[in-house]
Amino acid sequence: MGGLTLSKLCKGFDKVAVVTGGTMGIGESVARVFVRAGAKVVICGRNAERGKAASRRISEEENGICRYIQCDVTKADELKNLIEKTVEMFGRLDCLVNNAGWHPDHRPIDDFSIEDFEYLLKLNLVSYFAASKFALPYLRKSNGCIINMSSLVGSMGQEWATTYVSTKGGITAFTKALAADEARHGVRVNAVLPGVIETPLLRSFIDSKENPQEVEDLLNSYQWTGRYGTGEEVGEACLFLASDGASFITGVALIISGGAELAYGRKFEKSHEGSDL
Repeated sequence: MGGLTLSKLCKGFDKVAVVTGGTMGIGESVARVFVRAGAKVVICGRNAERGKAASRRISEEENGICRYIQCDVTKADELKNLIEKTVEMFGRLDCLVNNAGWHPDHRPIDDFSIEDFEYLLKLNLVSYFAASKFALPYLRKSNGCIINMSSLVGSMGQEWATTYVSTKGGITAFTKALAADEARHGVRVNAVLPGVIETPLLRSFIDSKENPQEVEDLLNSYQWTGRYGTGEEVGEACLFLASDGASFITGVALIISGGAELAYGRKFEKSHEGSDL
């Protein structure tokens, strides 16, 4: 991202944060933005080689502290270890970013098994519950916060994605319920709902198509901004929600979509550049 951003202004963001699924994609971008702002960040993922490389890269490029702990978020004991090791390492915990998750291939409900759905619920939703449960005793001490990575499609639906959309809708509902419970303990809980965001997964999807440029143009057309978003833009929004500047914000579902949900149909055509839409 060019120009002046919150993470470049906020060098004194002296917080300790955990970002699940922070070894790649949006999670890595969130971790990067937090470290740039001055936070000490622990990322987790199942692939140790990728995780160590990501933590080293973020630490070096952002001149800060990013650590990696191996963790499969579908296993409660490993999530508990992640939180406890972070507190052992840095003495406290100020922010949990629940980000780990997966979007299966698009299929009708007939082609998803019940076991498929149960696994995705465990990965995308139950892991958020578990990580929050383990983190809250520490977050209550620091008047910290939780940020849950939901999705725009959790509020508007998506074709051939019943399992994924259900988990993301659940995350948003869980966020609101937990925000109400934890306000009395001084803990804020918010969700962010990204739309189309550039990630390695999205890029591989585009590049796998026979006409990648046509697919990219189509994806860009979904937003009023005429482009899809970046992981760092999601990270900057998370940084704001984690900052003292958002101290009066809890229980919100912040949409980060370039206006994709506004009005019917395509929003932007490449041929309209430089003219009135």
